[in-house]
Amino acid sequence: MKKLLVLVVVPFMLLLSLRAAAHEFWMLPASFAVAPGSATTLSLTVGENFKGDPVAFSPGLVAALRHYSLGQTVNLQDSVPAGVQSAELPVTLRKAGVHLIALDTNPSQVVLAADKFHSYLRDEGLEFIIARREAAGTAESPGRERFRRNVKTLVLAGNKTDSTYAVRTGQRLEIVPLVNPYRSKPGDSLACQVLFDGKPLSGALVKAWTKPDGSVVVLKAVSNAQGKVMFTLPSPGTWMIGVVHMIAATDSPDHDWDSYWGNLTFALPASGKAGG
Repeated sequence: MKKLLVLVVVPFMLLLSLRAAAHEFWMLPASFAVAPGSATTLSLTVGENFKGDPVAFSPGLVAALRHYSLGQTVNLQDSVPAGVQSAELPVTLRKAGVHLIALDTNPSQVVLAADKFHSYLRDEGLEFIIARREAAGTAESPGRERFRRNVKTLVLAGNKTDSTYAVRTGQRLEIVPLVNPYRSKPGDSLACQVLFDGKPLSGALVKAWTKPDGSVVVLKAVSNAQGKVMFTLPSPGTWMIGVVHMIAATDSPDHDWDSYWGNLTFALPASGKAGG
């Protein structure tokens, strides 16, 4: 029992403390393809390149959790056990088609030394924040940041797909596929749009990761004026797309910046032959 407690509780604290290393945070189902009417389990991870530590579902972490399917939206917030932490969360996919699960986290705060803060800003394409700090004469001050996660995953129930993959969930920072991943195949181009407050976010550094044969592949693109990016996905399997955006904080004396971390996971079929 002690070993299980370490695996579940400590990673939740890592979400608060390891943010200094610009770690991604993602949600994955136990399987991206299930039979209609069956269940899968969702898990959360903080880390890099599909390697990291598990993060538990808990009321303190989850600000919103919703399940989208064709013509239906289900609030899953009540399924998060009250007063406890759960390493996995079961979700039943009753309808055939694409299912979208969207999670928003409660805010957490971190303070980074100026050099580490600027290093992470450069890694995430947020150099404009460095420029603002320099213009304000605060470039040597610690970076006081409040961060939130806006993550999604796409799961396919049965062989037929539908337009649920493109549902706009209204998350503060959101990655919306413009092409159905479950009708795509290796070598196809996948276009996505990045939205912040429901509007296209231009100039954002967007990354796409996969891990074929154990070796990590990372693709990068910068969103255009319409918030759009396009990736040519070379291999089938699990893919993760991530983006970070930061704005000045205006409602608290305890931090200077608010950051939002968007993430989307899905599986690219080997043949792209899912039904319509």
